[in-house]
Amino acid sequence: MGNSEVDNVPLIEEDPNQDAYDDLIVTIEGKIGKLVIIIAVCDDLNFRDSIIEQYETELQPCFHTYRVKLARGEPSLKAAINQLVEQEEYLRQHQPAVITVTGTEQLYFLKLGEEKSEQDKFFGYLQWTREALREFPYAIILWVTNQILVDLTQKSPDFWGWREGVFRFVSHKKITVSNQDIEPIRFALEKEGLVSKDEDNEYFLPIQDLQELIRQTEQQRGVKDANLATLYSRMADIYKKRLDRGEAQDYKQEQELGIEYYQKAVALQTELGLEVDLAASLNNLAFLYRSQGRYSEAESLYQQALQMKKRLLGESHPSVATSINNLAFLYRSQGRYSEAEPLYQQALQMRKRLLGESHPSVATSLNNLAYLYRSQGRYSEAEPLYQQALEMRKRLLGESHPDVAASLNNLALLYDSQGRYSEAKPLLQQALEICERVLGTNHPTTVTVRENLAAMRTQMSDD
Repeated sequence: MGNSEVDNVPLIEEDPNQDAYDDLIVTIEGKIGKLVIIIAVCDDLNFRDSIIEQYETELQPCFHTYRVKLARGEPSLKAAINQLVEQEEYLRQHQPAVITVTGTEQLYFLKLGEEKSEQDKFFGYLQWTREALREFPYAIILWVTNQILVDLTQKSPDFWGWREGVFRFVSHKKITVSNQDIEPIRFALEKEGLVSKDEDNEYFLPIQDLQELIRQTEQQRGVKDANLATLYSRMADIYKKRLDRGEAQDYKQEQELGIEYYQKAVALQTELGLEVDLAASLNNLAFLYRSQGRYSEAESLYQQALQMKKRLLGESHPSVATSINNLAFLYRSQGRYSEAEPLYQQALQMRKRLLGESHPSVATSLNNLAYLYRSQGRYSEAEPLYQQALEMRKRLLGESHPDVAASLNNLALLYDSQGRYSEAKPLLQQALEICERVLGTNHPTTVTVRENLAAMRTQMSDD
């Protein structure tokens, strides 16, 4: 079977999204020939576009459908709709129509040197829009993100009070960064007056704002600033986390952006002699290279990071064990098993000694060593290690953690390799359920587990 281990569209089939869609259609159809303001919320732009296409197709027998995008310089909802009406004779006749408005997702939240941010301009226009829209007897669907929704309720209360409904579409992908994720670079946001400590706000800041902030910092401070090195590395860390958590809008694009920012961090940290930070950036850049199959480049960086950590931190440090584990992982990916095994064993023993027998990193080492044994056909040695890793992850991380799904998947593949299909199938089903719920249906890990389950079902039917 061509299955794979896991290391660490129509409308979405989740009931909340289907319910939101059905309610949206009912609201539109119940207001034919009248002005109705509808707010739709979604953080996955591709998913949002598929919803728009679906309701436009469904409504077109009774309504003409139109789309308009807000202008960045003057993001006025009234002006955008007025321009559309002037261009369309059908709309000037006040015929039944649905107007979809996008573009709020591209508006900057930060001021970025201006007197007002683009979002503040939008909210200002919106607050005085309600009465001006009375001349438009159409269904107007304004699409926003969760981050914009929060400020809309506070900064445009008059418009908010006139809404007919708010329809939220749940997604794992998003275009924003959480408050916790920007904490290491909060210093760069102080000049923007961002003092919020709301740790629960997972939609705190659009990621495009951070990109623009870095661009402006490059222009203002030049390219030899220690704070800029921190911005580069933390921005790359954010992209890496988004990839790991299934939040990236475009996986390959954000993978490339992560690499770009790590490369900039490495260059600047090298020039400024920031060796501790440099070792971390080398390791993380190597990880992304490895994920692209760029093994020779990854090996060189992993080796550099390992030697640097040994010199800076000493031979017995958890971070050194991590570098040893990462180098072993790379060798295993290339089929260099004899080189990988002693490194995996060394990392496992170091982690047990330094972190204790019961630690998530110990579970990772057990999982990785088991995978190596399975790859060599050493099934009896692999099975107890996989089982230990699974039970440890359940206990330490909870039953619904992605690492638990990875362990379920890996143990299932071990059983599959031995023809133990009845034991393997329920484990894969559990893994898939966790991945779809926690990571989303299109995350690479979810896709891998789904393909493994499909391949196993085919094998079972052939047998």
